[in-house]
Amino acid sequence: MRWYWIDRFIEFESGRRARAIKNISLAEEHLHDHFPGYAVMPNSLIMEGMAQTGGLLVCEHGRFQEKVVLAKAPRVTFYLPALPGDTLIYTATIEYIRDDGAMVTVASHRQDQLQAEGELVFAHLNGEHHDKVLFEPSAYLRMMRMLRAYEVGHAADGSPLREPEELLRAAASSG
Repeated sequence: MRWYWIDRFIEFESGRRARAIKNISLAEEHLHDHFPGYAVMPNSLIMEGMAQTGGLLVCEHGRFQEKVVLAKAPRVTFYLPALPGDTLIYTATIEYIRDDGAMVTVASHRQDQLQAEGELVFAHLNGEHHDKVLFEPSAYLRMMRMLRAYEVGHAADGSPLREPEELLRAAASSG
């Protein structure tokens, strides 16, 4: 992931739900380009933040062994603009995970107001894409650490969320 549209996780329950925050700062260049003279976070980037929250939740549930990509957004509705100084709280809840993919419901709140909500469908790339590398395993580990998922997360049984051995081995072998 080259661009992060979430700042950190504040809740992460493996296989169930994750919450992340995004602080919108006037220092972000994209705010000035979207509507010149009216700094606003583009809805497409808010949707990407919700997708990153849900996508990492789906990836972690599969121990980062599946190649997970956003396949479609069958329904996303935006109610309020997101402006500099706002903090968005993204919530992603897994509705189902199957062999071919997953569906996640998402919401964005601006303080205590519903800012956006929707459904996102993720696909697991199999078949001809099975040998393709989307991210190095060590990149997932760095990402999850940087976003503090292991600090706030817990497994389905309530135990602390642990870094997957596969990712730790990959990180150790990559130097």
